[in-house]
Amino acid sequence: MDPAEPKSRGTRAEIARIRRKPLPDEVAARLRQLISDGNLRPGTRMYEKPLSEQLGVSRTPLREAFKVLATEGLLEIVPHRGAIIATLTLRDLDHMFTVLGALEALAGELACSNISEGALEEIRVLHEKMFKCHAARKRVEYFRINQSIHERIIDAAGNPVLSSVYASLSGRIRHARYTPAISDAAWAQGAKDHEMILAALVARDSGRLNRILTDHLRHKRDGVKAALAPRAGKDWLSPEPALAAESSRGSESAPLLR
Repeated sequence: MDPAEPKSRGTRAEIARIRRKPLPDEVAARLRQLISDGNLRPGTRMYEKPLSEQLGVSRTPLREAFKVLATEGLLEIVPHRGAIIATLTLRDLDHMFTVLGALEALAGELACSNISEGALEEIRVLHEKMFKCHAARKRVEYFRINQSIHERIIDAAGNPVLSSVYASLSGRIRHARYTPAISDAAWAQGAKDHEMILAALVARDSGRLNRILTDHLRHKRDGVKAALAPRAGKDWLSPEPALAAESSRGSESAPLLR
């Protein structure tokens, strides 16, 4: 008897359905990643027609995704203009880095108690790769690994509520936080901080790691603000010139995804 056949005519086979995310959620996830990675920059208008064509979806799930991202603070829905990538002020960065610092400091404390030896070894390996990138002056690769280390510490805390709050907030400033445009001095300070972060984590010294991560986020905030302030008009973190020009054309055919 075929194992997939019901045992009797009146009994259904117990086969689980294949589940997938609702389409608006998939669209929101894709746009969220593009915004966080900096491919869609602050102040850029989201034109529905080209965006729906490039994503291969209709406008209905796209509009639903816009609503989701607006509640997360990633988009602004402006009457008669539609969806626009939210812009951050330098003051916004101050507030966000303060909260992120508190969250990461708490995560560091929890991780000291909860992290497995396997997860600790993975962070150690990433740390070594990151410092090779630092020595080779490979900024983009360095900050990609840097982000992964911070996220693994959050995961190691083992607190799903903390992880959820952190993911929501960090996504809004990820591109600014991990910008390769910071000065050499700020980059060197961040690398020095990471040496201390790893040492405290290996020693499982929760109090020390709390203090180091708090200071590290403050150093990062100062470095990011110094890098972005010259581009910011009237305290706003403006979009890149090319995208700003693209946003002001007012054409429905303006390409937004590359």
